[in-house]
This record gives sequence, C-alpha cells and structure tokens, in this order.
Amino acid sequence: MFLPILEIDSAELPKRAIVCGDPRRAKVIAESLENARELAFSREYRVFTGEKAGCPIAVVSHGVGSPGAAVCFEELIKGGVETIIRVGTAGSYSADIPPGSLVISTAAAREEGLTRQLVPHGFPAVADSKVAELLYEAAAQKADCTVRKGITLTIDAFFTGVEELPHVKYKKAGVLAVEMEIAALYVIAAL
Repeated sequence: MFLPILEIDSAELPKRAIVCGDPRRAKVIAESLENARELAFSREYRVFTGEKAGCPIAVVSHGVGSPGAAVCFEELIKGGVETIIRVGTAGSYSADIPPGSLVISTAAAREEGLTRQLVPHGFPAVADSKVAELLYEAAAQKADCTVRKGITLTIDAFFTGVEELPHVKYKKAGVLAVEMEIAALYVIAAL
C-alpha cells in the first residue's frame, strides 16, 4: 500500500520505527544503522531504513507539533509498524533533571488540541508499559546521564505566553517534562 504523506510503499517498512521531529536528526540516527538507506524526503517527513544488531528498523522525521506528527504516526501504523519510539527534546519541570538528561515518558497529560478531536478529554495517553520499561532499563544501564521515567505534558505552544497553562499544577503533580508530540502518538497507537 502506498503511503501518500511519507511517499513510500508500506512493503518497505519494518515492524519497528524511531521517530523524531527534525529531518537532520533522523539522518544522524540513520547513520548509526547498518545498511541504512533513505527512502523518501517530502516536507518534514524523511524516511530511512536500516538495521541495528540485525533488527530491521525505520527512522522517520515528523516535524514539530502533534498534527504533523499524527499524520506520520497514522501512516506508519497503517503501513504495518508495530512499535514506534519517539526521541526528541523536552523542557524539564524538575531541578533534578538537568539539560542532557533522558526522560522516558510513561504517559502524557493532554494539553494539545489534536487528540481532543480523536477521543474525549478524559481518555488517557499512555505508553506501552513493556516498551517504556525496556527503554528505561536500557537507558539506566547504558546512558552516561540522568535517566528518569514518568508522566510528561504535551502542549501546542512552543513559546510560553501564547496561552496560559497550569504549569505550576503539573509540576506539583510530578510531571517531569513538557514537549509537543507524545500524547498524539500514545492516543493514535491506542485506537
């Protein structure tokens, strides 16, 4: 099946994918794979395939924000991808999570608009617990930085002040970090 936004045939996709916002970051990740090749590059969507330790994997960029990322996630899932891991940048809510730390999002508070069009606001955005735990264990063993796991916040506004959000309440509730796409991935994967 042809995936019109990613501009690839689904037969070229493996069962696992790493996604990120920046097409340049996708290229850097793909360069760490064996047998890496670029399949397509259209708008913010750049698609690579390759292997890591004999495991076929795709690396796909999706741009900034939930709407464009959702299109990517939907096409990957329609194309047969079963596991999607998103990597990217987030802002920390905690002094014990310094710049350069890894945060494994186990769930996301949904303060963006896209998922409200897909499910009721009370529907949770939750990671696959097995994947999240495996990521956390691997990062805790191998990463040379602070590694935390927990709830993150997904918002639409990149710069503060566009819409006042209850950041203080989220911080008090133990939310670790804020970013712009993960709630969309968790909700779309659940549907």
